[in-house]
Amino acid sequence: MNADGRPSDQTGVCMASLDAALTFQQANQEFFRQFNVSSEELCGRSIRDVVHPSVQQPLMRQFSNLLEGRHQRFVTPVIAVGRGEESAFTVPLTAVAVRGGLPGTTAIVVMMPTTRSAEGARVVTNRKKILSEMDARILEGIAAGISTVPLASRLYLSRHGVEYHVTCLMRKLKVPNRAALVSRAYSMGVLKVGIWPPEVVDDFVK
Repeated sequence: MNADGRPSDQTGVCMASLDAALTFQQANQEFFRQFNVSSEELCGRSIRDVVHPSVQQPLMRQFSNLLEGRHQRFVTPVIAVGRGEESAFTVPLTAVAVRGGLPGTTAIVVMMPTTRSAEGARVVTNRKKILSEMDARILEGIAAGISTVPLASRLYLSRHGVEYHVTCLMRKLKVPNRAALVSRAYSMGVLKVGIWPPEVVDDFVK
């Protein structure tokens, strides 16, 4: 940060400041470049707008802990989303609470490496509508550990119907078995993180 509290233009680090409502107040040039937005497009928007839906709920819980004074800072991996479906990437996000002299004047500084400087930063799958409504319910059931017969009963399908959908899901996600299917779905951001029972992100459902 600069001496006046504004995010600095430290090379390789995206920095931005949020108010207590978690809306952007200002950011450095690296942040604008990373997310391909202008100051006018970013400021006033929520931090939710630049993270994938699958990680929003646990991330909001961590921000709540900061605002309530339970923690001073946190570091967590997030799936960030820039302009355009193809610009999703995983990076570690650091958030630090900056408390003012008066009650209710807490601000939050967020920092993350740029994709070109972040070791292991990787593009995640585009949020394409790759699942039917039934595919989504079956994937949620498998992720919850429900076996074929109870799942068939719950979804009013035959056992063979469930197996057919599971086979199609494994083919779509290019995996060999159910365990890999669930793992792949989480890694793609298809299943929400920190939610039980498991839920599919609506963006992936036709």
